[in-house]
Amino acid sequence: VQLQASGGGLVQAGGSLRLSCAVSGGPFSGYGMAWFRQAPGKEREFVGGWHRRGGTTIYTDSVKGRFTISRDNAKNTVYLQMNNLGPEDTAVYFCAASRTLILSSLRVPSAFNYWGQGTLVTVSS
Repeated sequence: VQLQASGGGLVQAGGSLRLSCAVSGGPFSGYGMAWFRQAPGKEREFVGGWHRRGGTTIYTDSVKGRFTISRDNAKNTVYLQMNNLGPEDTAVYFCAASRTLILSSLRVPSAFNYWGQGTLVTVSS
């Protein structure tokens, strides 16, 4: 399975961006999927995702109400819609997948087998 993230860019505070994660090499319906982000000098941080097909989408507290993860099964693509962005959201964003994910590991980067290359989001104040 290969993941390719795209859609990053420069946006002013209060603006919106939509990131895409295209999955190839197989249907992602059986995978746990998540978005992570990593700001300069910081550890990779869980943004949101689900641990299995039909599982609840969970978000980290700092993005709740602003970010929404969705999926298009026909396009094998997962999206991260980001609204009301702030400078604190500046980071490289990664999508990740795992076939053996459990709920308690959803927020743990090492639990994911497959990663996209990352896409940079820069929010100016």
